[in-house]
Amino acid sequence: MARKFASVGKPQLLSHSVVEAIENSIREKHLVPGMRLSSELDLCAQFGVSRTVLREALRMLSGSGLIRIEKGRGIFVSELSAETVITPLEMYLQQHCGDLKFIDIIRARQLIEPPIAAEAALHHTPDDAAQLQEDFDAMKTWTGKSEELANLDLAFHQHIAIASGNSIMPLLIAPIHALMPQIKSSVHEIVEDAKSSAIEWHGRILESILMRDAQAARINMEHHLMESENHISQMLSAQQASDSLEASQ
Repeated sequence: MARKFASVGKPQLLSHSVVEAIENSIREKHLVPGMRLSSELDLCAQFGVSRTVLREALRMLSGSGLIRIEKGRGIFVSELSAETVITPLEMYLQQHCGDLKFIDIIRARQLIEPPIAAEAALHHTPDDAAQLQEDFDAMKTWTGKSEELANLDLAFHQHIAIASGNSIMPLLIAPIHALMPQIKSSVHEIVEDAKSSAIEWHGRILESILMRDAQAARINMEHHLMESENHISQMLSAQQASDSLEASQ
């Protein structure tokens, strides 16, 4: 039987009250994936709102991936996936990530990824080891565009998160990692030794993980990300100097 809702009254933003009520029902598992909600007319009566207000609320819920609206069939609770969680945050970070935020991103990684590398050293499986070795070999033999190398770099770090054995870590780090190809492509174009440095440090990280040396894995990741911050700072300084030169001409 479909979940019954109480009227939301008449607050300033009715649609947000409807969204909150349905979200809470999903969170509390009164509504579960695959369950069909009541009809629009019935929901309007339950919440005490107009169809316009209800449809705005359903649009927001659909946009966040919590429900799906199937024409001619009804409104259903969605099965949440990793993409449901990652994509909105990734989009937010992309929209609000100016040049000054690049340093914030790499410093966030400095806080999060060294412990992840240590956990990967302790908990990786043979399949994880093979995947990380494959990622590193692909980086070493890369001869194409900077964007392609940045994507290989991203895959290596994401697979370290998977190798940690903690299912939350890949979800936590993925939206931040998704921003890195854009940043690293610019770094590789401007900072001469960025590519060789990345390969050198990734090799050290991989070796320490494969040796199951958690302390070394943590330290190598720390040094790698400190070097990455240095390269980003160099890139930003070069871009600012170029912009100033263009403005003066």
